[in-house]
Amino acid sequence: MKCLSIYRSMATAFLLLAIFYKPLLSLRGQDAPPSVSHGLAMTPPMGWNSWNHFACNVDEKLIRETADSMVASGMRDAGYQYLVIDDCWHGSRDENGFIQADAKRFPSGIKALADYVHGKGLKFGIYSDAGMKTCGGRPGSRGHEFQDALQYARWGVDYLKYDWCNTSAQNAEASYRVMREALDASGRPIVFSMCEWGTAKPWLWAANVGNLWRTTGDIDDKWEGKFDYKLGMMNIVDLNEPLYPFAGPGHWNDPDMLEIGNGGLSPEEYRTHFSLWAMMAAPLMAGNDVAHMSAETKSILLNRAVISIDQDRLGRPGHRVRKDGTLEVWSRELSDGNRAVILFNRGNAPASISVAWHEIGYPDKLSLRVHDLWKQEDIGSFQGTFTADSVPPHGVRMITLTP
Repeated sequence: MKCLSIYRSMATAFLLLAIFYKPLLSLRGQDAPPSVSHGLAMTPPMGWNSWNHFACNVDEKLIRETADSMVASGMRDAGYQYLVIDDCWHGSRDENGFIQADAKRFPSGIKALADYVHGKGLKFGIYSDAGMKTCGGRPGSRGHEFQDALQYARWGVDYLKYDWCNTSAQNAEASYRVMREALDASGRPIVFSMCEWGTAKPWLWAANVGNLWRTTGDIDDKWEGKFDYKLGMMNIVDLNEPLYPFAGPGHWNDPDMLEIGNGGLSPEEYRTHFSLWAMMAAPLMAGNDVAHMSAETKSILLNRAVISIDQDRLGRPGHRVRKDGTLEVWSRELSDGNRAVILFNRGNAPASISVAWHEIGYPDKLSLRVHDLWKQEDIGSFQGTFTADSVPPHGVRMITLTP
């Protein structure tokens, strides 16, 4: 009986090798890219994710139309490269345990859809969960991590958002490391976006596990407050900002996706949203209806001057350097030696806000040129300080300072 038990164990092991090893070898051909865990996302990832606007209402037609619109609108050329399907794309697993797409929503399959997205000059992203089920009740990846990673590689996936629903008593670091190892074994470079909501303090351990990690609960399209499991934009900012020392090229704090264009905030508040995300070196993952966005939304998402701050290759996130009640000064060091500065009015009335050179690492005797990133104009040269008059309520003045 003991020999029979050993034989059965060996047979099971060989079956698993037959399932995994042969396809893996075919992917790892002589010219296949090496296994990677670093070298991706050297600037914060930019792209679009389906969740904030469409939630579970996703299908093949929507993704194709969004890819078309990302090109036609200029988003792709502005740097938005990842198109990510969030939850609810999943069907069931096949007889060997490999995940399949929902055949009604994605009749052509994920591989064909990824090929279409790649054909538009974009990269393709997908979603899964570290638990038994996703947040939307679809099959999670627990116990199938290596199969799922291999399937994603076969499909041509470039980006994985990995959620944390239905995880019971799982250890976050251990669970995310398993998927990290699975992605490495797949043979395809895949950006790893860890959506653990900050509960296990991933900034302390995740730099060698994922390329970005959520620092907070989900964002809501509101200025401030707590709404069930969601947080207003200002709550997100206050939780994420102190974590700036932990982020840098290849590993970023993620204060969640952008709500710009979804209708819950004013245009002024959305400009503040975009400015603060760029200042914090956050991933810029749009979450709106790209095919039907307004001219105002487009002008915010496509402001290349603000995008360039987010994408600065020094990769040193900005942070708050002074707070006087509802008035704040933020600063970020840039790769060319300049500074990006935000003068931020959290109050309900217009206000004047000043920044002194010594607050941001310059001598006060230095003369600096000031450029407004939203007005897209040079303001002039100043020595020692600069004052922005009448910064609107919930608004910012975002500038660069050049010696």
